[in-house]
Amino acid sequence: MDNKSDKAKDSAKITQLRDDMTDATGKPLTTRQGLKVNDTNNSLKSGPRGSTLLEDFLLREKITSFDHERIPERIVHARGSGAHGVFELYKPQGEFTKAGIFNDTSRKTPVFVRFSTVAGSKGSTDLARDVRGFAVKFYTEEGTWDLIGNNMPIFFIQDAMKFPDLVHAVKPEPNKEIPQAASAHDTFYDFVSLTPETLHNQIWVMSDRAIPRSLRMMEGFGIHTYRLINEKGEAHFVKFHWKPVLGVHSVTWDEAVKISGADSDFHRRDLWDAIDSGQFPEWELGFQIVPEADEHKYEFDLLDPTKLIPEEMVPVTIVGKMTLNRNPENFFAETEQVAFLPGNIVPGIDFSNDPLLQGRLFSYRDTQLSRLGSPNFHQIPINKPIVEVHNNQRDGQMQMSIPKGNTAYFPNTLGGGCPHMSKVSDGAFESYAERIDSNKIRTRSESFIDFFSQPALFYRSLQKWEQQHVMEAYAFELGKCTHQHIQERMLWMVNEINEDLAAQVAKKLGLKVPDTIEQPINQAISADCNVEDFQPGKAKNYLDKSPALSQDKSKFDTIATRQIACLMADGFSMKDFDAMKKTLEAKHAVVKIIAPHGGTITCDTGMEHKVDAAIATTESVLFDAIYIPGGQKSIDGLKAEKKYVKFINEALKHCKAIAADNEGEDMLNKTFVSDFKDDKAILINADAQKFVDAIAKHRNWDRMERASDLPV
Repeated sequence: MDNKSDKAKDSAKITQLRDDMTDATGKPLTTRQGLKVNDTNNSLKSGPRGSTLLEDFLLREKITSFDHERIPERIVHARGSGAHGVFELYKPQGEFTKAGIFNDTSRKTPVFVRFSTVAGSKGSTDLARDVRGFAVKFYTEEGTWDLIGNNMPIFFIQDAMKFPDLVHAVKPEPNKEIPQAASAHDTFYDFVSLTPETLHNQIWVMSDRAIPRSLRMMEGFGIHTYRLINEKGEAHFVKFHWKPVLGVHSVTWDEAVKISGADSDFHRRDLWDAIDSGQFPEWELGFQIVPEADEHKYEFDLLDPTKLIPEEMVPVTIVGKMTLNRNPENFFAETEQVAFLPGNIVPGIDFSNDPLLQGRLFSYRDTQLSRLGSPNFHQIPINKPIVEVHNNQRDGQMQMSIPKGNTAYFPNTLGGGCPHMSKVSDGAFESYAERIDSNKIRTRSESFIDFFSQPALFYRSLQKWEQQHVMEAYAFELGKCTHQHIQERMLWMVNEINEDLAAQVAKKLGLKVPDTIEQPINQAISADCNVEDFQPGKAKNYLDKSPALSQDKSKFDTIATRQIACLMADGFSMKDFDAMKKTLEAKHAVVKIIAPHGGTITCDTGMEHKVDAAIATTESVLFDAIYIPGGQKSIDGLKAEKKYVKFINEALKHCKAIAADNEGEDMLNKTFVSDFKDDKAILINADAQKFVDAIAKHRNWDRMERASDLPV
């Protein structure tokens, strides 16, 4: 009994010790060696705006731990889709850069692009409300260049030191592993409400940009400020932009939720099908150039990754085009094993001292080492450069080449001094000679402490229908939070962006916007700093609106690859259908027959037509527009299937174009469309070109207010 009692006491002690080690309540923050930490928000830099220092052991420990949390799935950007293509230059850019890819218009530079969601796991839905990764690997003749960005021009945080905190906050809560691929929960908004630098990216996520219609219809941004270096050694700051040729278009939240259930691979399938059918996705690459002399010209800091440069201040100069023209042969070997590194650059391109970029230069390589298991991941075919590789880096797990010779060091005589170093004049890389004269310090530049101005600019720049969607997104997301103090802190911060927006969200939550909050909002400081010195001021208005931020200013001149649902049954009018089909397909739209059953249906001339989907197996949200040809027998067949009414009503609610010919109008009269006959995107016996024009507009948002309450 005594032995059992002693063992029970020992077990209790061990359990208590384990609990003491894992419960951080009331405990000071330490390193893994128990060293107390006074700043876990800022990396060690050479001056407030200087580069991050390699000796920052706190940054490396924190990010190394974070990078190795998952094997082998990516911790972030796990859900991805990829494609091969080429980049072609329009005009040499020698004034700004000596990079060969930007000076030789005869080149067709191979690329591989990986699109992804950020927060969800590999098996999550494509239509999560989330940032989308937009990573491009250029296989240039001078080496591989990776331009790794997102579909939003800014990021949540200003310093890489905060990245593990951000992702831990937005990922499923660790005690219950929910919610998946969603930011609508307490831990995320607890973090955001205490870290106002996140507000700019966060309001973009609340906008339609977070639920794109297609990966082919979203912008891409390099996010960070980089440098371009010309042959004279002169530097210009640059931000990179990808502009989709098809324009920037999104779905509504109601559609996103339903698409996730109807086809969780919607974006992946859309990209694959477009390339497979020869409708190659295209983006134009643009530069925003800022001379070094203008670095401090603006009321925001170019090195702050939570800030964009409005295009009205610095226009985007289009320099070339990327075309994706080949699907991967094997998803795992290519899309899953591709390894992007922001440190992969070529002569003529260099980094700035953006503290988020500086941390990524370490983090990405560390992550790939963990995920792919070997420093030889560059030898995997998808990661292999198109130029020869010679160095003294040997051996290692999964060495796939056979290095020859008896020397693996430099300098040497036994190997003839090879591989030898090259001169800059022969194409060798040379880092930009930036003068650094500052103290080694762990802090953040005061020029970064403006958290409300650009979110306010973004919201002011949106159209009313876009603003309505932002309000609804905030109401949904904050409505999922269970702690009222988090909701109130968020309402206070949203109020600093726009008072009307905050009031509408507060009404939806059944709360009031608080006049004050108890503790300072900005926690992005060290424990020894004066908190008040780092509190943001009111939003500045240095630009009333930036129209380029609204999707209302996108391209609306094509219906290429748009999916048109043709609702038809036996006996449909071949004359009606044939005329419409020819017009739509001439504009490269995709026409699909949605019938009461699978197999084939017969038109009024006796011809059989293959059915693309039975009505029971598909949903309205998967299509961009609806067309109903005439033929009384066909219409009677549609009326017999109740789901057709729901199908049409959903398209109406989502502001899509709807057309019908002859007896097809009878089908519309069974739906709510009969109350919207004055709608400019509802066309009865109209010229087919008018239907094309309505589809090209993407949506008739003038309908939104009337249609939003339809019981669908």
